[in-house]
Amino acid sequence: MVTGELKSKIDRLWDAFWTGGMSNPLTIIEQITYLLFIRRLDDVQTLRDKQAKYGKVVGSPLFGPDQQHLRWHQLRNLDAQSLHRTLDQEVFPFLRNLGNESSTYSDHMANARLEINAEKAGILTRVVDLVNSIPMDNRDTNGDIYEYMLSKLSTAGQNGQFRTPRHIIQTMVAMMDPKPGDRVIDPACGTAGFLVAASEHVREHHGEELMRQEAQRQFHEDMFHGYDFDSTMLRIGSMNMMMHGVESPDIRYRDALSEGAIGETDEFSLVLANPPFAGSLDYESVSKDLLGVVKTKKTELLFLALFLRLLQPGGRAAVIVPDGVLFGSSKAHKDLRKVLVENQRLDAVVKLPSGVFKPYAGVSTAILFFTKTNAQTGGAGATDEVWFYDVQADGFSLDDKRTPLLDEDKLGPVREGLSAEEHAKNNLPDVVRRWSQREAERDRARTEQSFMVPRSEIAENDYDLSINRYKEIVFEEEDPQDPLEIIAELEKLDDEIRQGLTDLKEMLK
Repeated sequence: MVTGELKSKIDRLWDAFWTGGMSNPLTIIEQITYLLFIRRLDDVQTLRDKQAKYGKVVGSPLFGPDQQHLRWHQLRNLDAQSLHRTLDQEVFPFLRNLGNESSTYSDHMANARLEINAEKAGILTRVVDLVNSIPMDNRDTNGDIYEYMLSKLSTAGQNGQFRTPRHIIQTMVAMMDPKPGDRVIDPACGTAGFLVAASEHVREHHGEELMRQEAQRQFHEDMFHGYDFDSTMLRIGSMNMMMHGVESPDIRYRDALSEGAIGETDEFSLVLANPPFAGSLDYESVSKDLLGVVKTKKTELLFLALFLRLLQPGGRAAVIVPDGVLFGSSKAHKDLRKVLVENQRLDAVVKLPSGVFKPYAGVSTAILFFTKTNAQTGGAGATDEVWFYDVQADGFSLDDKRTPLLDEDKLGPVREGLSAEEHAKNNLPDVVRRWSQREAERDRARTEQSFMVPRSEIAENDYDLSINRYKEIVFEEEDPQDPLEIIAELEKLDDEIRQGLTDLKEMLK
């Protein structure tokens, strides 16, 4: 958790960039990312120098003999103009040309450049001092710092579309329970929030398995994969992973819907994603292999087809979709839902409150959980029953302010011992608990918050997956009122009207 003092330092750093003329929060995060990266390179080089003194085998130097003045501890001692000139003309070209052996993030540094103008070079010295004061010797602290910076995107208007609320991500990850050996992909990764949460979950819940050397290698080099076609997102996502201690994530440039799953069919064991909603593409720009699954221009449907392509048999997915996917009446909507129910195994539909993505979107959404089985229609491996859960509260107010309704230790998905009153404000722990025990949900009535629906009933309803189609509501009948009481109330009302008219006449005299 970011402490008050640390939060204050980051806020002052943020304000310094605003003073320097930057209004786009993504640009600010990107610039802070570069400076943190430059500082980390110096720390890595210092560690390698110490290891070399003790005869340990280390990688090649990050800084050559003629590049020692580009190291962070040297930059801190420069005056404003010299600092700006060195960063702009030497350090950033150095970042752009880092070899793969030196940095797994070099591909995303190709367009790195300093955004502060020379006229405002004085701000740089303040920025460098603030960056230097941020503790970076603890992986958890580094991750919290980056999460706090990314949280500023949620109040940044349209840019908020890049960020899924962290507690929703954590809920999906807790339900999927990624383990060492999984290959996790988010084909619309943005700032890599899902991949970061998955890495933290593996460390927290499967730490002993990570002690094995091969598991460590797979964790750092082959477990986490992400696509995006925004170079800024790639840089921020890569650095986010680094700040959370993942050394070599596979985060790359790709227009996922245009290139589809070319060369990567049946490659991944877990998909975690919140793909773009409400987009529409031309057929000519959509990968043919995706159109072979569902012929549509809608991005939310095309992404579901992509997920099925990417997953290996037995692979699982937890993805956020707009409500229209659940009950849309077009042929493409119905065909895709039928594929999920009859040819794969649709495990669950978790309905989210409509305010989850406020203030920047009020769209109603749900989380789909499914497993790729490639079953023959209705045969072995097809859906048996679908678990539905109606999330009515996620721990925050559902207005534009999204104010926490509980103390921090009572928010999120994996808290124990919430009272009935607290559950009414945060359903997420109950979602995770009931998901793990869903075999027992068959006996729950349709009037409950969660229940099971058999495949046959879903098929009879044109594969409609909206929870309201199956949920039963009990209306409590009020006791009939005594007729004499009704007459007495009417007489009283008549007297009040008469008295009001009398008073009005007196006022008009």
